[in-house]
Amino acid sequence: MTKALIIGGGVAGPTTAIALQKAGIEPVVYEAYDRGADGIGQNLVLAVNGYSALLALGMDHLTDGFDIPRYRFHLGNGKQLAQVPNGAPLPDGTVARAITRSDLYTTLRDEAINRGIEVNFGKQLVDAKITDKGVTAFFADGTTAEGDLLVGADGLHSVTRKTIDPAELTFRYGGLWTTGGYATGVSAPSDTGTEFMYLGKRAFFCHIPDHEGRIWWYASVTRQKEPTPEELASVTPESWRESLYELFAKDESSAVEIVKATEEIWPPRPIYDIPHLPKWHNGRMIVIGDACHATSPSAGQGVSMAIEDSVELARCLRDIPDIAEAFERFEEIRRKRVERVVEFGRQCGRALQVSGPLMRIGRDIFARVAYSERGSREGQEEMRWLYEHRIDWDTPIGRVGAGVGV
Repeated sequence: MTKALIIGGGVAGPTTAIALQKAGIEPVVYEAYDRGADGIGQNLVLAVNGYSALLALGMDHLTDGFDIPRYRFHLGNGKQLAQVPNGAPLPDGTVARAITRSDLYTTLRDEAINRGIEVNFGKQLVDAKITDKGVTAFFADGTTAEGDLLVGADGLHSVTRKTIDPAELTFRYGGLWTTGGYATGVSAPSDTGTEFMYLGKRAFFCHIPDHEGRIWWYASVTRQKEPTPEELASVTPESWRESLYELFAKDESSAVEIVKATEEIWPPRPIYDIPHLPKWHNGRMIVIGDACHATSPSAGQGVSMAIEDSVELARCLRDIPDIAEAFERFEEIRRKRVERVVEFGRQCGRALQVSGPLMRIGRDIFARVAYSERGSREGQEEMRWLYEHRIDWDTPIGRVGAGVGV
């Protein structure tokens, strides 16, 4: 049986392992942390296209988190622009789901382990080499592992990517810092299943009420100049909190009250993406997810793209015996879509930016048109390519050159 070494135990790693096992390949997962990612990471909304790909693997519906079928856009003055569906539901009624990254990871890890998949912790990849028999992975603890192929699901700073192509890759800065947290004991507009989004006068804010009375929130703050590591390190929790108070003070929203009611605010994180990775794979190694095509969180698609990658890669390896050709087919299927999503995320990020009154006025005028009744209807139609993408596990994959699809 073909053996796959999977580097990375976040969301993409276990999903890939589950998909490869379903395809008749033996997967083994190697995670750099010496324990699971329990409690690590923030929250996210799993888009309906990503959820559909997950269900294609025979998994049960997620029990953690809650459905989030809609979002509402507001201006900073509180005016509601539109309520928009968060993608069309699946035939069984499944919609997008808000969930913490930790809960999603834990669900996938436990599912992998329950299916008999080996998961190893404390295994930080430092190098990998192609051999006559396959590929050998080298870990920081001095151990090695051998397999027929290696999948790098090891994130933005992927070691696998650098092993495949040592050429320096420059990440593209998106002009935003993101942050967020969880608030309790605060009164805010509440309609469970709705994201409340505010194009604030100085920054973007979104809050999501859950079933337990908590408020999940995140914010995007315009910082057009890319920060240095030293500048980021100088931002203390206290100074960051005060900055957020000031940024949202003039908005007609619950942002300030929600931030005040948050015990721990996430440190600011600059947004980066990878618009184009020249080399995705070699004869035995390949990168997927953020390691290959990191996108701005403004797109709401990072995790969903990784899950789609996992399923499509498994289908390619299932149906195309030659590993190198299977990798080529995977890239042929995925590159156009993921690069389009990355560009979409960048455009979304730009739409959130505001660095002065003139820029804000222009943004608000555009938003009024975009989220008018007609604009919202046309926008939803234009977004079908994103949310209505479906992967049919049972349909065979064609050979290289067969085009996108079968």
